[in-house]
Amino acid sequence: MNTRAPAKIRLYVEHPLGAGQSIPLTRDQAHYLFGVMRLGEGAAVLVFDGHNGEWLAEVSEAGKRGGTLVSRERTRPQQNPPDLWLLFAPIKKARTDFIVEKAAEMGAARICPVQTDFTNAERIRRDRLQAHAVEAAEQCGGTFVPEVAELARLDRVLADWPADRRLMFCDEALSGRASRLGAFFADQGARAAPWAILIGPEGGFSEAERARLAAMPQAAAVSLGPRILRADTAAVAALTLWQSTLGDWG
Repeated sequence: MNTRAPAKIRLYVEHPLGAGQSIPLTRDQAHYLFGVMRLGEGAAVLVFDGHNGEWLAEVSEAGKRGGTLVSRERTRPQQNPPDLWLLFAPIKKARTDFIVEKAAEMGAARICPVQTDFTNAERIRRDRLQAHAVEAAEQCGGTFVPEVAELARLDRVLADWPADRRLMFCDEALSGRASRLGAFFADQGARAAPWAILIGPEGGFSEAERARLAAMPQAAAVSLGPRILRADTAAVAALTLWQSTLGDWG
């Protein structure tokens, strides 16, 4: 192992990790490590696969179109986030990217773009958003990468909603009002239950959507303060509130 410099690069790999495990690199990964970062054989890299923690690895083969790492020792155990989904309506490209990145950094276990009655975006590039989630996990020191789901209609998602998953519905119409969140969180089973957060589109939720959500026993409409927040700001605020109250920040 090259001990002249500590590993400064973290890389997500889709290959099971273990002591002495060889890890084949994709062409893009090889280009980044050897073409961009100028690493050579013997260089140290931190790797994680989303299941087996973080490992210190070294470059055993370096090429322009590929290469191989060998994992040596585990440096961090696997740390999975709470069972929390983030549902959000896609907005402008850069701001949607921001939501996915921050959700991955802040500990969402699954990221679900949904099409509401007032959602402007009719399609997303799931592969591009998943790549943003991977990059966020690489940069923030996480050992878990949340799945980014395909865009789905909100009404269909709610029709198949799990009976045991609670839903924190962030309703901009409640701006400035007291929320029911305190009582909802105080429930004895709140911390152990699976959860989801729902953030609406720039145009807000329709009355039909509000009525449907109000009829769900798992859902609680909440306010995120005295001002109406942009969708990307609301996602960060809601994740912060949930994680600091019920999540793994305490």
